[in-house]
Amino acid sequence: MIRITCPFCGERDHSEFSYGGDATVAYPALDAPVEDWNAAVYERRNPRGPHKEYWHHLNGCRSWLVVERDTLTHEVGKVEFAHPGLRESVEGGA
Repeated sequence: MIRITCPFCGERDHSEFSYGGDATVAYPALDAPVEDWNAAVYERRNPRGPHKEYWHHLNGCRSWLVVERDTLTHEVGKVEFAHPGLRESVEGGA
């Protein structure tokens, strides 16, 4: 069982969340060539060890999070809001 600590709701079971994809991928501009979009969407690394992923707290506060998860052990490390404004407000102590 994976336990994810939501910055707003606290520690929760992964069943409250929905996986949202690789948080390390930079998507191209909307008008970029189809080859660039193909590479961003289909050509993926298969990382071994710590990796950043998007998770949506679907059955909780509904926030999008960036979760660092070890792909070998499923151990969860750092968890932060995906939205930069929320991330800054939490880090700034506001």
